[in-house]
Parts: sequence; C-alpha cells; structure tokens
Amino acid sequence: MAEVVGRDASDGLAGRHVGDSQGLSGFAATDPPRVAAPVGKYSHLAEPPAGHRLVFVSGQVGAHPDGSVPADAKEQTRLVFANLRVLLDELGAGPEHLVKLLTFVAGTESLPGWAEARDDVYAQWYPDGSYPAHSLAVVTALARHDLLVETEGVIVVPGDS
Repeated sequence: MAEVVGRDASDGLAGRHVGDSQGLSGFAATDPPRVAAPVGKYSHLAEPPAGHRLVFVSGQVGAHPDGSVPADAKEQTRLVFANLRVLLDELGAGPEHLVKLLTFVAGTESLPGWAEARDDVYAQWYPDGSYPAHSLAVVTALARHDLLVETEGVIVVPGDS
C-alpha cells in the first residue's frame, strides 16, 4: 500500500492530511510539504500503480442524453458528474478511479453553483477526503452559449484489458 504524504502542524504550513488513499483504485494521492497546501478539494499528485491503464475522458458537459441543458450551473454540474459516472460504469470503474479532473466554468457568476454541486458529489464520492488532482479554469464561454460547466478527466483502470 502506498502511503499518502500530508501536512501536519510541525511543517509550519496550513494544509490537510489525506491519510492512506489506496482505496479501490490503488492510486497514491500526495500533497508534498514543499509546496503550498491545496486551496480546494484536490490533491497535488495522483499516481497510478503498476499494472493499471489510463483512460482519458473528453470534456463532459451538463447535458441530458437528449441534448437538453439546464439553465443554471448547479444543475449542469450535477449532470456533468452524472455523465462522468456513466462513463466510469462503462469501464467497470468508480469515482475512486478518477485521478485527474480539469473543469472549465463559464464566468465567475457560475462558480457558486458549480462549487455547491461539486461539494455535494464529492461528499458522496470521496467521504474520506482523498480527492483526485483537479484544476479549475474560469473562461468567458464554452462551445455553446447555454453551456456553463465542462469537465474532462483521467481514469486509472485496474488491469491491462
């Protein structure tokens, strides 16, 4: 089992101790003490173990299967995560297999809705606080004017099949 490096009061920096993040996926989440603690719900590093394959997920938007899109960022974010869950299911994987996410949010006014929905999903998916690496970019717009949130990711799937 890989041990996760976390921060404690002795290093003089604010931060969090992630603990052992082996979980079902076996990836090691690390927050080295020589860089500032994460400012949000993510880990600085996420390393897959040997014998696993990487699957790259194109940007998922908050659209229903019929293409309809809710008007607000909170509901679009819930759909983004629901769509990610469908893709994970297709691979026989779960949220614990997500090791990297990159989210694009259209406009700062969409951030509160995105953050609330993300926090709700993370509470279910990562109750122990072992979050995947995650970057956030606020952009002027996405590919369509009605889209407010898009998230792409990297999944570590056990085995070589």
